[in-house]
Amino acid sequence: QVQVVESGGGLVQPGGSLRLSCAASGFTFSNYAMSWYRQAPGKERELVAGIRGAGGSTNYGDSMKGRITISRDNAKNTVYLQMNSLKPEDTAVYYCNARHWMNDYWGQGTQVTVSS
Repeated sequence: QVQVVESGGGLVQPGGSLRLSCAASGFTFSNYAMSWYRQAPGKERELVAGIRGAGGSTNYGDSMKGRITISRDNAKNTVYLQMNSLKPEDTAVYYCNARHWMNDYWGQGTQVTVSS
């Protein structure tokens, strides 16, 4: 049974940091490209960051580039998103995605709220 479960969201003040985690099971994690997306109310879902399974090369969306780092631990079947210097406009539900060939799995999302 495939599971993709995000955690680590919450309420943080502007300028603060959060680290999101995404734990995966039910598939060969190291074969999958892992990505973080986010969706704010009334907006389309957008790519935040991605990391390939083999070699671990990364790519970042423009909205948070320079403030985030994506990483993965294939031994733990987990991908992380370190977010720094958070802004109110970063408030959104953050989703984890796993993709390999025709397989495309999503988590349920974790809410990140940036507010004073």
